[in-house]
Amino acid sequence: MRKFSHTFNSFVFSVLLSLCIFSCSEKTVTPDPTPTLYDRVGGTTKVNDPAAPGTQIEKGRLTLRNVVDSSIFVIAANPKLNVFFPQLLAEVGSGNLTGFARLSKNFTDFLCVATGSKNYTYTGLNMKDAHNPTKNPRNPMLIANADFDEFVAAIGIGLAQNGVTSTNNAQLVIDLVALLNTTRADVVQK
Repeated sequence: MRKFSHTFNSFVFSVLLSLCIFSCSEKTVTPDPTPTLYDRVGGTTKVNDPAAPGTQIEKGRLTLRNVVDSSIFVIAANPKLNVFFPQLLAEVGSGNLTGFARLSKNFTDFLCVATGSKNYTYTGLNMKDAHNPTKNPRNPMLIANADFDEFVAAIGIGLAQNGVTSTNNAQLVIDLVALLNTTRADVVQK
């Protein structure tokens, strides 16, 4: 019986060792995951932040922040859209940039999270409340579908001003516009 037990234990040990060696030596190949929109606009690679010399920023965030800031200026120049930002425009006109900085940060955070960044958090109002004057006193009126279309066009101009165009990256532009359109039901309340 002792010899059987020893032989059996040796057999079990040999089988387990073989399984371990076989499974450890075999390489599991997993396909690369599809890059997120955030990856496609620059991802997590660190670059110098031109707005804060001596600091680093993720390239994806920098791209999105640049698009947001450019788009805010496009919106401010568009009489169909700037009526939604009288308080912000008055502040900027008097040299107060705190509202602009807050809008830029919130919208950039929102886009970072929405495009797949894992390193940022959006803490602003949800889209329904942010675009409802009874919940957000900085927003003076409800938004209609035509207003939303004009906003998407302004973002398209902001994208182009930052080198993201349908000529050089059509699918990225299509995907970013599709992402914006996922918020239409909450933003359009008129």
